Amino acid sequence: MSTSANAAHPLAQTSNNQTPLTSTEAAVLASSSVSDPNNSVTASSDASRGQSAAAAAGASELARTKITLLGALKHFADFPIPGIQFVDILPLFQDPTVHGALLRALELQVVEFGVKPDVVVGLDARGFLFGPSLALRLNASFVPVRKQGKMPGPCVTAAYEKEYGTDFFQMQEGAVKPGQKVLVVDDIIATGE
Repeated sequence: MSTSANAAHPLAQTSNNQTPLTSTEAAVLASSSVSDPNNSVTASSDASRGQSAAAAAGASELARTKITLLGALKHFADFPIPGIQFVDILPLFQDPTVHGALLRALELQVVEFGVKPDVVVGLDARGFLFGPSLALRLNASFVPVRKQGKMPGPCVTAAYEKEYGTDFFQMQEGAVKPGQKVLVVDDIIATGE
């Protein structure tokens, strides 16, 4: 069955001074499992799917937090070039309450994965905005990954392909030990609509 993003999720609406949610943002909200701990029908359906009350509460908190975060984002049409819908994440850092909500949402998302990382790796440069604070919340170490030539001492280098050629990332040698679980943090996933 095909429905519009706004019909698919009742929260995908605008309020005063907000830009309408994109279909991607509405899909994020719709995919969040929201459950009301006071609703016995929802609680029993969560239990029948093998979801604990704590997991259901965490999923509910995550969904509510995502709504707060989506409301704080700013949208700019045709930036940096015509046809691009740019979503600005920087307002998430301008309000301490929203910034705290961001960290809580990231923490809840990691908890939902079910594996606690030993190391959080942040990619240059916006991964540095999220990575260190998240690492502290998860009681994990933080390791920055930078563009080639920006890191002192012996480094490990990895090549990656970009739309206009090859580039290189580096991290300090020995920063991640064999067997450690690593969570890689960046700022965005670019998608087209």
